[in-house]
Amino acid sequence: MINIRDINFLEAFGKELRRLRHTKNLSQEALADLADLSTSQIGRIERGKINPSICTLKIIAEALGVKMSVMFENL
Repeated sequence: MINIRDINFLEAFGKELRRLRHTKNLSQEALADLADLSTSQIGRIERGKINPSICTLKIIAEALGVKMSVMFENL
């Protein structure tokens, strides 16, 4: 079960992912295509509804063309 602090972190991470995606002028669909993930999975991550694996985060970072650490810098 996810506790309230985890939910807050996941939501904050999702907002940061959305911000990074927008800076690259990518839609959720485009990012999903680049990362070979479903659009719904990107959406659920951005809304803080799921806790993505470290491997999924690595794939998303590569698709965005950033280091994984960049996705956590503003949290």
